[in-house]
Amino acid sequence: MKERNKAVPASYLLPENDNGEILIMLRQNTGYQDGNWNVCSGHVEASELPTEAMIREAKEEIGVTLHKDDLELVHVMHRPKHDVTGDRIDFFFRTKRWQGEPANSEPHKCAEIRWVVPTQLPDNVTPH
Repeated sequence: MKERNKAVPASYLLPENDNGEILIMLRQNTGYQDGNWNVCSGHVEASELPTEAMIREAKEEIGVTLHKDDLELVHVMHRPKHDVTGDRIDFFFRTKRWQGEPANSEPHKCAEIRWVVPTQLPDNVTPH
């Protein structure tokens, strides 16, 4: 019998401001992709939907409150095992609405947050 895929799901947030910029975060002290820019993201926990994970992670990482109806699923990606973390399923959400002012709520994991034009990302972004 073939073994079923056990891909780890994760959710990613592309918050977009009125200038069309997205918020990115510089990773540090996490043990994964440290020194690279990424967006607010995190693993989907057991019995949690990707939207619920995104709402939770946004509150934890950038201190904003999201509503499920304001999340637009813009991309789903399967990443076959490329390192010790295994296969991944990534859910990317865009939003133009949130409550609160985005801030670095986890300075021990994030060195900096920055609004950038999506076509002008830094060179050192996570490969996915």
